[in-house]
Amino acid sequence: MDRYERIIALHRTLRAARVPVTVPRLQDELGCSRATVYRDLAFLRDALMAPVVGNGEAGFRYDPAEGDRFELPGLWLNSEELHALLAAQQLLARNSGGMLSTALAPLQARIEKLLDEHSPGRELPMQRVRVIPHRGRRMDEAAFRIVCSAVLERRQLGFEYRARSTGEKTRRTVSPQRITHYRDNWYLDAWDHEREGLRSFSVDRISGARMLEAAARDIEEATLDEHLSGSYGIFSGAPKGWATIVFNERAARWVADEHWHSQQQGRWLPDGRYELKVPYSNARELLMDVLHYGADAEILEPAPLREQARALLALALSNYDR
Repeated sequence: MDRYERIIALHRTLRAARVPVTVPRLQDELGCSRATVYRDLAFLRDALMAPVVGNGEAGFRYDPAEGDRFELPGLWLNSEELHALLAAQQLLARNSGGMLSTALAPLQARIEKLLDEHSPGRELPMQRVRVIPHRGRRMDEAAFRIVCSAVLERRQLGFEYRARSTGEKTRRTVSPQRITHYRDNWYLDAWDHEREGLRSFSVDRISGARMLEAAARDIEEATLDEHLSGSYGIFSGAPKGWATIVFNERAARWVADEHWHSQQQGRWLPDGRYELKVPYSNARELLMDVLHYGADAEILEPAPLREQARALLALALSNYDR
């Protein structure tokens, strides 16, 4: 069982106990190691403020004076927030392929009951809401859950990773830092211990994920932001330069309202065109986005990036010369 299930099971066991429950018994009931039992007990006591008393020799239980009154923290929302949460759950169930909807499913019955208490007999017109995923990739939900747990519990993570560009499969041991949702796909930002550097991994390329006992190495927020957010798109690293792109009058009406990067610089030109400047480290993703606009966009500088775009366009044109 995962940590969420263990905490609930531990709470039920301690609340029902009339005598202290030994650690070996808790290990057996929770299906985990001795160290994990102590970690979960500490989390229940220190983070959730449960009235846990006892020690490793005699066993643990809830303080009889407080145990019957203690409940795990609940979810308290007003009627409008409850409707919004249920709407989100239904949208996830219908459109996300089960990635997040499975985790939320146990809440749905309780949410529906609370909704009925607030507004009996009313149904949400979900057919009036439409969400269309764009180029999302299939993902192993078990791997996704393990990755998220490692990020939140600050534990090292081991997995096999198959690079999309080369197909090469490698074994990685990392200290997870962040889980990032970008363009309908999930990425893990982590410190790679073998390569001694920050890396971003596409979660759909991760297999055989397992959470390790070792604590994750924490990287300062400022360092993460500088490395992972300093350049265009998902490709990390310090910016190698700035790209200047000009969009014609037709595309300018769209691009002027688009967010490409937190540090982007844009201005309208006197002839109705729009100039956009963005920092970038790896040119591949930036080129894909610019070429998406076809003849409506032109890279002015730097010169190497402009030549890369020219070469890609020539190669694409050659496909139609046969």
